[in-house]
Amino acid sequence: MPTAREALLRSALAALAELPWSAIRMVDVASGAGVSRQTLYNEFGSKDGLARALMRWETDRYLHGVERLLGERAAAADRLVAIAEWTVGEARARPLLRALLTGCWGEWLPAPPPAREATVTSTVPAQRRADAGPPGTAALVALVRDRSAAALRQDQRDQNQRHQGQRDHGQRDYDRDELLYRCELAVRLALAHLIAPGAESVGPLVRTAVTAPLRVPPRAPLSAPSPRAGAR
Repeated sequence: MPTAREALLRSALAALAELPWSAIRMVDVASGAGVSRQTLYNEFGSKDGLARALMRWETDRYLHGVERLLGERAAAADRLVAIAEWTVGEARARPLLRALLTGCWGEWLPAPPPAREATVTSTVPAQRRADAGPPGTAALVALVRDRSAAALRQDQRDQNQRHQGQRDHGQRDYDRDELLYRCELAVRLALAHLIAPGAESVGPLVRTAVTAPLRVPPRAPLSAPSPRAGAR
């Protein structure tokens, strides 16, 4: 059974599918969740607090989905393709997630607010975290890249340990920088496909990008490391 906070977040997202954020009333969000308006204010403090919580919730839901796909038993390229295709599908269906991933915010959505600087912080731990603000677009890309690279690197180590250095035909190990580079390519191809859709799925492009030989070995990933504060 969802908590009151989760029910309120789901109610707010449902309202956002029908109305622009400016037209959504807190009393209607509370009513849609089956709780009192006071409960809503106790959880989020204000409508801006609710907006920040929605952004953090959408970010967390997306990252949990990425981790689920990374946990599947499949080749590295297959998992990166799955993440890219799933990212495109989810972002098309979830406008707030699309804005978080691309940085393209429309009038329908709440504007991305800065971290709250008030001296009084929420008594709700989840809201204190939300008030810190969601990761920016570049930081979110870096989070997906770093988590993907870490999971695939660990998978390489586990396979090498199990097979004592003997690998299946067609498989190879990537060094750290190359793995980071290929993981980021997969994410950025998904975002490019989201903004400028192609005639086909993004999958074949990602598979080519993460399996084709590199003419020049990368010295570093495309973006800076993800901030530790946004990792969870």
